[in-house]
Amino acid sequence: MADHITAPRRNSSGLARDVEILEILGSVEAVSGGGLGVSRVAQITGRDKAVVSRSLATLADAGIVDRDENTLAYRLGARLYALAALTVESTLTRESQPILRRVAQRARETTHLCVLRGGNVLTIASELSPHEFRTTGWEGITTAAWRTPSGRVLLSDWDEDSLARWYAEHGQDQAIVGPVPPHAAGFSVLPSPPPDRQVVADLASLRSELERIRANGYALLDEELELGVVGASAPVRDFTGRIVAALNVSAPKTRIGDRLEGLARFVASSARDLSRAIGFESSHPERP
Repeated sequence: MADHITAPRRNSSGLARDVEILEILGSVEAVSGGGLGVSRVAQITGRDKAVVSRSLATLADAGIVDRDENTLAYRLGARLYALAALTVESTLTRESQPILRRVAQRARETTHLCVLRGGNVLTIASELSPHEFRTTGWEGITTAAWRTPSGRVLLSDWDEDSLARWYAEHGQDQAIVGPVPPHAAGFSVLPSPPPDRQVVADLASLRSELERIRANGYALLDEELELGVVGASAPVRDFTGRIVAALNVSAPKTRIGDRLEGLARFVASSARDLSRAIGFESSHPERP
């Protein structure tokens, strides 16, 4: 949201005036103060209080702004954030295609874009490796977040309470969640991680892994989900700095060898490119 208050635009159309109000309610003053009252908004815009009051009431009726019944202050509403989320997802889907293709071509390995759905990981797009011997596309398949590097990346900006609640519900989910699609029937998914490869065994080890992800900027997979398969995932952030997706590359271990860390750094760089494409700016703080 805006970090400053713009100058009044008294000759604007009705819609532009409403947008101006929304920009003001997204300012640092409004956000840090829990909202602004009619008088303050009127003062900033240089408009009549009655006109501002009617505009705010109309926006509140539409759910675009919320009014605090105790302080009578207005703040940006849930419906506006929901519309913004739809815009981000649409932009994410569109902007990810050339980046997925570029990563698959340069890394010469299968690339995926993953999001959280129902507490677990849904792959929404895949670009296959040009090699004949390659890992498979996972589009439309939901996997347990605790078992995958993408899932752990997607959880890495959650607060402690939310993470604990999530783990209580999903910390023991099976590798593939829900019915197995026909194209996934041949996957060599391990029912449980091999003891010497298991990264997450409990909430404490999950927290430790998320700390590593935050420090490194990526997560690694080493034969934890599928025998002979390694991978790397990195976070994709929206305009607020929130993690909204994970960019993932998976490959046969025999081909990657000791190059997994280098691949992970390339995936992280590409994830930052996608983040910028959907509105994230490096000057924005990454949300904890």
